[in-house]
Amino acid sequence: MGKVIERIKVTNVFEPSKTIEVEAVIDTGATMVVLPQNIVDVLGLRKIRDVKVKYANNKTEMKSVYGIITLELKGRTGSFDVLAESEGSQPLIGQVVLEVLDLVVDPRTKRLIPNPASPEIPQVEILMTTAFNSGM
Repeated sequence: MGKVIERIKVTNVFEPSKTIEVEAVIDTGATMVVLPQNIVDVLGLRKIRDVKVKYANNKTEMKSVYGIITLELKGRTGSFDVLAESEGSQPLIGQVVLEVLDLVVDPRTKRLIPNPASPEIPQVEILMTTAFNSGM
């Protein structure tokens, strides 16, 4: 599909004065927000947990997850945890972020766009079973 790169604004939820704008690769094969450790440190984020990360080459490593950030992208905002990668690595936005912000990659233009089904505001899908609804 080609590389899609977008400018993002990242802010520490607990210290809003700590904010940074960077260019990030949009990777629909990835899951979450990935930032280099030096940006995580500049933002003053707190370590939350460790997770096992599987890379495209099937290599696995333990990595730290930090939080919480507010991420602004294409005029839409959400709160997310951040996976820290080595200093100098490319910031990356994964599919979970795109789902929450209701953004899609247009394969024809290779650009990130608001979901055509909800261009003005993100739409959230909630799928409930009948059994769950009947208790309300």
